[in-house]
Amino acid sequence: MSIKNITTLADTRYLKLYNAEYLNKNGECKNWSIASRKDLDTLKNNYFRGIEDKIDAVIIVATHVDEDKLVVIKQFRVPLNDYVYEIPAGLIDFGEDFETTVRRELKEETGLDLILIDYDKTKTKAYISTGMTDESAALVFCTCNGEISKEFLEPDEDIEVMLLSRVEAKILITSNEKIDIKAFLSIQNFIG
Repeated sequence: MSIKNITTLADTRYLKLYNAEYLNKNGECKNWSIASRKDLDTLKNNYFRGIEDKIDAVIIVATHVDEDKLVVIKQFRVPLNDYVYEIPAGLIDFGEDFETTVRRELKEETGLDLILIDYDKTKTKAYISTGMTDESAALVFCTCNGEISKEFLEPDEDIEVMLLSRVEAKILITSNEKIDIKAFLSIQNFIG
């Protein structure tokens, strides 16, 4: 299977939609819609020239060292028109490495300060939803400290921060609350 051509269907600030024309394993020409954060030139470099793409985002699995609790957020998400439990995350700004983004996003979304990244557990590139998007992220396990604050939230962020004990985390993942799959798996990892 191979992609033969890619064209733009929609282009917004944070998200683009492309049509990929590809040949399936039977040699039939097919089309696939791809959501991406990358511009067309970057995609073409990746698909046709073998140039490795950079990661798009960070997903932060943070444990508060003083409390021995997992940092979880409840955030309003427009596509759901509702609040959903998540873990802190964010896009990597131009010129940032993932470590800088982890420090910035953890502070912005929670008010907490990064202490240490656990590089033995961290995955520096993983994919989010490969049937729909090429979005990749660093899954970062770390420790933090400090006090929860809403002082650094961006205007479009509606976030409630909570520190969950293992018991509270287990209650959350067995409830009927809306929860992001990355948060669900991170909580399972936390409670062991």
